[in-house]
Amino acid sequence: MLKIIDYLKIKDAAEFIGVTPNTLRNWDKEKRISVYRNPQNSYRLYKKEDLENLLKNIKSA
Repeated sequence: MLKIIDYLKIKDAAEFIGVTPNTLRNWDKEKRISVYRNPQNSYRLYKKEDLENLLKNIKSA
């Protein structure tokens, strides 16, 4: 079951990793990051763990 506390909305996720929401949308299209949908309103949600892993990969590259 989806626990909303483990996820960030697109604006919050973008701020968390220091990019724009459009960058996250592009990465979604490019399959660089997993995106989940809120079952009630279909908003994009990003798992905090996925964002942290993405940051680690960017910093180590």
